[in-house]
Amino acid sequence: TCSALLLFISIMTMFMSGVVAIFEYDLKKIIALSTLSQLGMMMFSISLGLYELAFFHLLTHALFKALLFLCAGILIHGAGNTQDIRSFGGLSLNFPLVTVCMNLANLSLCGVPFLAGFYSKDLIVELACQYSWGIFVLLMMFICLSLTVLYSVRLTYLSFVGPYGGGTSISVCESDYSLVGPVVILSFTSLVSGPILSWL
Repeated sequence: TCSALLLFISIMTMFMSGVVAIFEYDLKKIIALSTLSQLGMMMFSISLGLYELAFFHLLTHALFKALLFLCAGILIHGAGNTQDIRSFGGLSLNFPLVTVCMNLANLSLCGVPFLAGFYSKDLIVELACQYSWGIFVLLMMFICLSLTVLYSVRLTYLSFVGPYGGGTSISVCESDYSLVGPVVILSFTSLVSGPILSWL
């Protein structure tokens, strides 16, 4: 049937984009692959007939992913226009505010409780567990969710925590309110959009 085909394609999309993101070093490509993975999650939800939840996840995902892309742009601009995360390392010292905001978006992407991504992702997973598609589908879903956590943690470590990669770094970006202002606003929406949309 169409739903079974969509289920298979969505799970394969989540799995392949997650695996590729783990081995990728280009910051923008990692975030783009992450978007592809989450689109797979939405299609997975649609294949189970959970249309409203797919739309709910689309809305919450749009907010924290926009935040992730803006933070990435600031980091690329501040790190001498390089997108290679191997040349980052220790950026939390030069970009404390962007570090907090980007980690907030990453945690929301991982579905950490009480952030925007949790409210939609947890519902999809919870209801998917009630469907009788078999253990393989559930196992693949949880593997794909684990891959999201893996590449998010890897990105955070290599960019902010790991050893300095030798790239040039300027911290003047954080004094530019036209750059930091939208990031702070989107950080706030990443915190509150989940519960507000779930109440609606």
